[in-house]
Formats: sequence, structure tokens, C-alpha cells
Amino acid sequence: MPARLSLAPSPSDDRHAETEWQPISVVLADDHELMRHTLRQLLDAEPGLEVIAEADDVASALRAAGTHRPNVLVVGLNLSDPRTRRELRGASPATRIVVLASDDSPVRVQQTLAGGAVGYVLKQLADSELPEAVRAAAAGEEFLSPRLRERLDEFYVSLTDERLTLREVQVLRLIALGHTSVEIAHSLGLSPRTIETHRANIHRKLELTTRAELVRYALSRGLLRA
Repeated sequence: MPARLSLAPSPSDDRHAETEWQPISVVLADDHELMRHTLRQLLDAEPGLEVIAEADDVASALRAAGTHRPNVLVVGLNLSDPRTRRELRGASPATRIVVLASDDSPVRVQQTLAGGAVGYVLKQLADSELPEAVRAAAAGEEFLSPRLRERLDEFYVSLTDERLTLREVQVLRLIALGHTSVEIAHSLGLSPRTIETHRANIHRKLELTTRAELVRYALSRGLLRA
């Protein structure tokens, strides 16, 4: 799969214009040295990806994020503390976080995404999924493996009620997270008009009028639990 790269224009004159391709910069944070070494070899072998620093605990991850301002921070550390997640986002607001974990529980995945991560990769699938997750994160896209996505969707449905379809639950959650119809359409691979239809159906079925009411409903059902 071709790398998603950020294109930075370089100085040019009237005779020609040059462009310089910048690799996706990555900081690795994991408390196991062998795991970091393996992940670094994996990512550095991928065209368009560059590991620029490593960290072995939360404190060093914060320092590396603040110093290097990477495109993506790959974290294999425990980020269960909401304060830690806020500190990581504060250290480099533009950096997107991909979490590497062994836990495939939909509750853990949901909490991680609600806490600000844009990707969740199982460690046992890192060799096949981590490069794709890093590229997706750098492009501002959410990444989950098909297996995790299926389990998470089933979990979301279990939190709501039988009035909503699976797709409507997906749209409801994204609305409650503050995304526009255009953004939701891009995320789900649908047209904005289709999203507007889903939105109207959600309002009608739940008998709710405003977005604020949808947010309260989503919160009450645990869809946004961080």
C-alpha cells in the first residue's frame, strides 16, 4: 500500500518548482526494549515512515512528543489514566495516537478511542496492521482491524436499544463526538446525503430534537465513556 505522505513545497524560481516529500514521523513508546526494537525495524522498513525517537515510560513519551512533535505516537504503555492521555495530547496537540495492546475487549477499545486515540492495534497483529494504522492516523483517519470493528459495533448496539440499526448507532456516536455530516460520511464511506437520512431517522426513532439531546443520550448509554 502506498504511503500517505505530507507534501511540503520547497523554494522555487521562475524556471521550475520543486517539491520535497516528508516521511511520516513516528515516536515509539513501549516499556519492552525488544518490542520497541521489533517495531522500529518494522516501521523503518516501510516506505514513507520514519521512527525518530523511542520512549520506555510515560514520562519519556511525554518528553519525546513535546520535543519532536511527531505525526504519530505509537503507544504500547498503559494509558488508563485520563490525566496521562490529556498530558500526551497537550505535549503535542497535532500528534495522533495509535495504541498497541493485547486486550481485544470492546470496552477497552471504546475507552481508548473515546480518550483520544485514533487507532488501536493488537500486538499480535502489529506486523500486518501497524504500518497501515500509522498511515491512517497521519491522514486523520481512525483505524481498527475488521475483527475489532465488528466486536466494537456489536458492543455499541448492546448499549443502545432495538430502535436503532447498527449503522444508526455508528452515526449517533460520531454525531455525539462532534463530527459533521461530511466528516461522518468520509469516515463511514457513505455520502453526506445518506448521513443526513440516518441523522433524521435517529432523531425520529429516539424522539429527540437537538444535537444536545443526542449527546446526553449517548453519554447515558456509555457510548462516549472515556
